[in-house]
Amino acid sequence: MAPPVVESLNSDEKAIIDFINKNDLSGLKAHMSQLGIKPTLVDEHGMTPLSHAAYKGYFEICQYLLDQGADPNASHHQHGYSALHFAGLSGNVELCQLLLEAGANMSALNSVGRTAAETAAFVGNYRCVSSINNYLPKSEVDYYSVIHGLETEPKLSPGLAAPLHKFIIQVNVHPVRISLNLQPKLIKHLKQIKNVLELMCSKEMRKGSGSNEIMAFKLHYLSAIIAEIQKYQVPEKQSDAVETFVRKILRSGRGEGYMDLLIREAVREFPYRNSALLIQMVTSLAKKNESPEALSVVTQAINGQHGFLSDVVTCATCAEENPAKKCSKCRQVQYCDRECQRLHWFIHKKECNRNTDDLSNKLDTMKVD
Repeated sequence: MAPPVVESLNSDEKAIIDFINKNDLSGLKAHMSQLGIKPTLVDEHGMTPLSHAAYKGYFEICQYLLDQGADPNASHHQHGYSALHFAGLSGNVELCQLLLEAGANMSALNSVGRTAAETAAFVGNYRCVSSINNYLPKSEVDYYSVIHGLETEPKLSPGLAAPLHKFIIQVNVHPVRISLNLQPKLIKHLKQIKNVLELMCSKEMRKGSGSNEIMAFKLHYLSAIIAEIQKYQVPEKQSDAVETFVRKILRSGRGEGYMDLLIREAVREFPYRNSALLIQMVTSLAKKNESPEALSVVTQAINGQHGFLSDVVTCATCAEENPAKKCSKCRQVQYCDRECQRLHWFIHKKECNRNTDDLSNKLDTMKVD
């Protein structure tokens, strides 16, 4: 569709764009308030004030414009770029989240047929890609926390809606991180959570041309991991299930094979056999010469083709990127927090002693008489 004919902005309207380009939020507020200008104006390129702010990656200005009624899905740009496309280009992850929460359409295409996530991937902003691909409106979860039809109780306890939504939109899909994200509020309700995830997956795939296969598969994948954790639950000691599951995965040699088989089985059990995403994953996993790790294939399918970066430091326990802590003894292994370090200690303790001895020897050879 050709963009609408846009008249040139007058001087007061052009000043709006100037304030945005200077990242002058206070000046923008004063100018728009004083003159009563709405954020719906469109310049000669089909860009709204929100488009300009998103392209610059200015979160606070975008927030202000949205509060003033800016439409996150305005599509007047001559090349079909939405505000979310521009946010993806800017590399601002928080801004992408803001626009999605405001109702931005993640499936909208630009003039060359790319979504916002694909546009962000094209310029290497992979964190934005992951953020967009993993987004789900909270209303999709809230739906199951109220009674429908002849139900006598909701399928999801109302108090679990917020933690379940947070659980779903997490980017890291390593089974260990998934299991840790269940604590503390979801771990005692695994049967209920698994049932809701399966219902959400089915509902997503029934949307037809508007379905999000990536999210549908992720919901299925999360339910498959939960099903495995359930096998380790002991009555009255439900929190032990996570630790047992984590230890089985972290155990050298056998743990890696166990995790790989678990993930491959989750892929095989995805019930929508004609899904393009499923065909893509199965094809990758079936490569005889390369034998890719199942976790890498699933991560790329959900978070985009970038997958794990070889130069990004990850937690030794759950593979979370850029962990904040280091082993205080050897300083060579990094963790998200004390819990990740505690869970990994039964593996790391022998290596830690060797690393500490090696470090001491190196320091001794560096001493000067």
